[in-house]
Amino acid sequence: MERIMLLARSTIACALTAVLHVAAAHAQSNTTPNFSDDVMFLKTHGAVVVLSDSAGQSKIAISPNLQARVMTSTAGGDDGASFGWINRQYFTDAAAGKGNPHISPWGGEDRLWLGPEGGQFSIFFAKAASFDLEHWFTPKWIDVEPFETVSSTSTQATFQRKVSFANYSGTPFDVRIDRTIRLLSADEVWNALHIPATPGVSVVAFESDNRLTNTGSANWTKQSGLLSIWILGMFNATPMTTVVMPIRPGEGAAVNDDYFGKVPPDRLRVIDNVVYFKADAKDRSKIGIPPRRAKPIFGSYDGQHKVLTICQYTFHEAAQDYVNSAWKIQDNPFGGDVANSYNDGPPGDGKPQLGQFYEIETSSPAREMKRGETLSHTHRTMHFQGNERSLDSIAKATLGVSMAQIEAAMK
Repeated sequence: MERIMLLARSTIACALTAVLHVAAAHAQSNTTPNFSDDVMFLKTHGAVVVLSDSAGQSKIAISPNLQARVMTSTAGGDDGASFGWINRQYFTDAAAGKGNPHISPWGGEDRLWLGPEGGQFSIFFAKAASFDLEHWFTPKWIDVEPFETVSSTSTQATFQRKVSFANYSGTPFDVRIDRTIRLLSADEVWNALHIPATPGVSVVAFESDNRLTNTGSANWTKQSGLLSIWILGMFNATPMTTVVMPIRPGEGAAVNDDYFGKVPPDRLRVIDNVVYFKADAKDRSKIGIPPRRAKPIFGSYDGQHKVLTICQYTFHEAAQDYVNSAWKIQDNPFGGDVANSYNDGPPGDGKPQLGQFYEIETSSPAREMKRGETLSHTHRTMHFQGNERSLDSIAKATLGVSMAQIEAAMK
């Protein structure tokens, strides 16, 4: 009997070892998870809403538990590349009770925040708090709390949340947030870009329509503070990723590059009214484009995986009031930027960086609103993957530059 038990234990141990070897080999061969891998992982941490085209090729995954953020997308079906950055380690840490009280960096291609982040009208700092990392906290309802699923079809889903809070100055806000995510068809993509369909590429595109309604008893005024809709997308960084931001000619600085200290010149260049920003997750830095120089389109190119990403958003050229998120009491709290890009990197305090990602961000204007009025902002994300010739024609038509120009700008 003892011999049989020893043989059984040996067999189990060998089987377990084999399973672990297979799992390790799978992990090594799938350093970049495909869409199905990411969806399966997300489902272990909560509900997932998947929108898909009729062919099952263009897909996006939404997490209602995480403010209805679009976590990732693919242009190649379940086995296709997964374009969103997902912080798997943080999901594991949070499940074990080791979350970050300041921010939960879950990841995701399209997440909803509200601004401003800093200043006398901040919603990230409590009244009279110091403007430093120790006192900076992301509001729970845009960080860890769920949104209600209102409706869902195969290509569209709507979510809602009602919240009450106060800003740094003590002004109370009662708001309703309505958020609709829609998967775009290929025809809608080419129509939105005003270009003919381009052969040789796979495409997935989606948009978030975000609405903020004043449900309180008081009007929102510039004297007591305003809000803005802020959409941020997190994507996988590579050594060959460059953010490309066309700008309008004009007076004044074309780009704000001192969010975390001046960006080194080899990582940020302005050439012929185009801003190039290195997005390799090796230097913590951020840039922004002011309203007088912004255009309603920008993007990025990942030369390693041959992925061109285009972002379109609602932009009002006449609007000048954009919230200022600088961490200080501000002389001009409505002198902020319209479009931003963030590149992660070592924070410089000895702590590990958040991850291998970069961000594309857009904001709505801030405006005074009476009770019952609504502020809206649409943010559209498009991924194109294919041969360089086809991607080159799309880049020229949308960003005004070629693949060769993008690659040369950061050399």
